[in-house]
Amino acid sequence: MPAFTLHLRDRDADVVDAWRTHFHRLPSVDVSHGDIFDVSADAIVSPANSFGFMDGGIDLAYTGHFGWDLQDRLRDELRRSHVGELPVGQALVLETFDAHLPYLVSAPTMRVPGNVAESVNAYLAFRAALLAVRAFNAANAERPITSVLSPGLCTAIGRMPPDRSARQMAAAYAVVMLGQENCPLTLRQAFEEHHRLLG
Repeated sequence: MPAFTLHLRDRDADVVDAWRTHFHRLPSVDVSHGDIFDVSADAIVSPANSFGFMDGGIDLAYTGHFGWDLQDRLRDELRRSHVGELPVGQALVLETFDAHLPYLVSAPTMRVPGNVAESVNAYLAFRAALLAVRAFNAANAERPITSVLSPGLCTAIGRMPPDRSARQMAAAYAVVMLGQENCPLTLRQAFEEHHRLLG
């Protein structure tokens, strides 16, 4: 994979502090506090719902920035390629036609809006987002995504504590981008890893 930078940015200071705790030893990660649209990157992560509605939470800010056509094209793609629904743990890359953020990575953090505080959905969604970028780059070697911008996952409508979300996002980054394979040898090990993600 080409050289890569992850930009983590959020208006919530607690989310930013949690990222600084859990990502401080991980390479190629930039953490900052403020408006997500003040940073340019090749792709921005949308912590969507499974049906592609972008009329709430941070996704509403995305449609305000990119236009409602983005939601329409996302829902068209879900109908065309995913039978109308993108489950948590899957993601797709969609062009935005924006010069500063040319791609959107739709990575649902919940099937429908609701409390996911006691889940590993931040891990599953971020893992899916990074895998989608990796697959995109494999198919588009001449114009790869080399920087990704993400807000906190599950921390607003999902009500996940920032520390738990950051722990899960860092674990996903380590698995996908740093090659720290997550292959438990026993079901007991799988349970232990699952509970570590929950904190």
